[in-house]
Amino acid sequence: MAATIANVSRTYTADQANALIPEIATLTERLRLLRDEVVGLRDAYRERETVVLEELVDAGAADRAALGIDAGQEPPDAELRRLRLRMRGLVDQMQADTAWLDDREIVLRDIGAGLLDFPAEASGQPIWLCWRRGEVSISFAHRHNQGFGGRRPLRFFFGDASTSALA
Repeated sequence: MAATIANVSRTYTADQANALIPEIATLTERLRLLRDEVVGLRDAYRERETVVLEELVDAGAADRAALGIDAGQEPPDAELRRLRLRMRGLVDQMQADTAWLDDREIVLRDIGAGLLDFPAEASGQPIWLCWRRGEVSISFAHRHNQGFGGRRPLRFFFGDASTSALA
């Protein structure tokens, strides 16, 4: 009996994975941009929060709870509320994109690099077809228990066989 990749019910051929590249190229770039925007908003939130805290402490408020900015509470400052809502919206968009990948059992390994793995098989053994944003096609794979460092050209797993025959 062949080994399997945990929690994966389907496998891809290289041709099937390659057919998705136009969509995943757009999706991984969007995720990268959204992540970068969330990081910028988080930093702006922290800076604004520091200013608001200093203003409120100077006005006599004793602690964060008294200031009404603990977790789960709406910030007392309109700019903090705007930043928090914008971050929530961006995270929602990111979750929708990752759900699209999850629905197809494509694994997002690294948002910054746009690194994705597609479950596949070679000689009855589980492997990951590996794609990174900027690559024009699926040209690499790695064993199911290895990461990016184990990435090898497809011919390592399939010899000179046509990638369309990969299952």
